[in-house]
Amino acid sequence: MNRHERLTRTLAGEPVDRLPVALWRHFPGDDQRAADLARGIVMFQQQYDWDFVVVLPSANYSVTGYGLQDEWTGRPSGRRIIKKRVIQRSLDWTNLRILEPARGDTGKQIECLQLLGDAFGEDTPFIQVIYSPLTQAARLAGNRQLFRNLRTQPDRLRSGLNVLTDSTLRFVEALRRTRVAGIVYVVEQANYTLLSEAEYQTFGTPFDRKILEALPDKWWLNMLHLAGDAPMLRLFSDYPLQIINAEDRHFHQELDKLMGMFRGAVCGGLHDQWHLHRGTPAGIRDAVRQTVKQVGNRRLILGVGRAVPVTTPLSNLQAVRDSVNSVV
Repeated sequence: MNRHERLTRTLAGEPVDRLPVALWRHFPGDDQRAADLARGIVMFQQQYDWDFVVVLPSANYSVTGYGLQDEWTGRPSGRRIIKKRVIQRSLDWTNLRILEPARGDTGKQIECLQLLGDAFGEDTPFIQVIYSPLTQAARLAGNRQLFRNLRTQPDRLRSGLNVLTDSTLRFVEALRRTRVAGIVYVVEQANYTLLSEAEYQTFGTPFDRKILEALPDKWWLNMLHLAGDAPMLRLFSDYPLQIINAEDRHFHQELDKLMGMFRGAVCGGLHDQWHLHRGTPAGIRDAVRQTVKQVGNRRLILGVGRAVPVTTPLSNLQAVRDSVNSVV
């Protein structure tokens, strides 16, 4: 069974020859140049042979075109820290302008995807990370400024969110000319520790819908990623995406409940810190067996709730890949 067959049968809840599996990571430093990022991703795939590839550029790639500045400082997560934000006051939201996707870091990302298409061909599906407009807004302003404007200057914030949405739609349109099989749609503010459901439904959901409704029908492998310890899972049960993945520390323990909420597949079963970063190969094998015992091998993609740290032991990465060959 090839990767495409294994994944499409998993999405449909049909039996497969083995569990599909995928892990992904940042490539700090290399993510500033299209060819270097593509090379790192290809080498990672060649080493571990995942069932699909998540193309993860710098977490700020979609907003540097507005003037945001960041820097790589050696974080184990592989993420760059923001040195200069763009939104200092509510009026700044009205000054944002739509970005052209072929320029700047988004242009580099399109070039990276073209290189990956040449490297992977039709054999290995790969999907591009796209951040929601509200997530991009948080990059530009920081959560404190964003939430203050959300509650005191909502019209100005909406103006900015409309621009971020239109820029993202242009990027999605540019992706049609690459070989991507779909996207990873990242939502970071739909979290009960940050907003109420009503606030997210006002400032998040309408913009999410606009982007997801624009995805081409031929993109068959689209994944939702929800960040944080208390994601608003209920709000996303009918989003038109095939896979859900979340950071909730209990997510990997409650896969059976989540499978009852979503029609597609659930990507999880392992924790990025407990199992991958600080665990052992033996512990990973035990966790995989427990996950399969809990939920079976239908509609499950073995993975974690976020990018694995760049300092993850290689033996643990290999243990994850090998584990799917020994579970039924």
